Amino acid sequence: MIKINYIQICSKILKTLSPRQKEVILRRFALQATAFPGEGGDKRETLESIGKDLDITRERVRQIEKDGFLRLKPEIKKYQRIFNYFKDCLKKTGNLRKEESLLLELAGRRLQNEVYFLLTLGEDFERFGETKDFYSLWTIDQKSWNLAQKIIDSVYEKFKKAGKPLKLEELIKSKFLSSEILTSYLEISKKIQRNAENFWGLKDWPEINPKRIKDKAYLVFKKEQKPLHFTQVANLIGLALPQTVHNELIKDSKFVLVGRGIYALKEWGYEEGVVKDVILNILKTAGRPLKKEEILEKTLKQRLVKENTVFLNLSNKKYFLRTSEGFYTIREA
Repeated sequence: MIKINYIQICSKILKTLSPRQKEVILRRFALQATAFPGEGGDKRETLESIGKDLDITRERVRQIEKDGFLRLKPEIKKYQRIFNYFKDCLKKTGNLRKEESLLLELAGRRLQNEVYFLLTLGEDFERFGETKDFYSLWTIDQKSWNLAQKIIDSVYEKFKKAGKPLKLEELIKSKFLSSEILTSYLEISKKIQRNAENFWGLKDWPEINPKRIKDKAYLVFKKEQKPLHFTQVANLIGLALPQTVHNELIKDSKFVLVGRGIYALKEWGYEEGVVKDVILNILKTAGRPLKKEEILEKTLKQRLVKENTVFLNLSNKKYFLRTSEGFYTIREA
């Protein structure tokens, strides 16, 4: 990002305006131009609010603003270098960009109103306001905006078919679409979102936009790829009450208690139930008596417990029998 004194540029541009035109434009765009100190603000004002303050109609404010912009047209030619820089930034991202992202890149946090004003002045830039499906955006090419909408629709259908989040490289493969351009297109959509792990998916998927504790916990397990104590999970999702996490995990079948306070994901192959249930399932699956060592090995893959805990459960004659050869089997009812 090149260094540009946006306040100074806006101040010089506005010098050609009448005091009333200058005031209206400063307030409409919340500019910090030093040529008119004290009139800039953090938020852009509406035509109606300015009209009430100046005791004129909103239509009169609109006309003053329009006349001011017409008067500024010859001025902007002096700053073509700035507008070329804006265009180059948009070309890198497929000739368009989500407004929030573009303003942040060009101006940081403090001078976004000034850049918004300059973009509005520029003849090559077109703004599309926010809709129910898309965020506000700026473009230098209507065809690129049409293409972006087609790409977004195609990716949306791909997500619906896949039913799971995907990495950027798993989406559309085209020599004409770099990862930077594809990202720029997808960021415009309100239906598609990227999570902290750089997976893309539908915004209402819990893996993409987790809102509940169990959804956030699920993402933690997916990231860590190992069993975790509920206090670790609470810490990783930034929750000060670990017991709340414990209560949520124990109620959801996606999570399996595999040790004292330790959980794992069921999709990793962990079975539900206590140690006794795990041993019963091991013997049922084997379909034959097993040695103590075999049962121990298989059980410890399912549960993070001490060996003695497994042996103690095996000694429960209500459920298990030990043959004269030292094998274990299920006691028949």
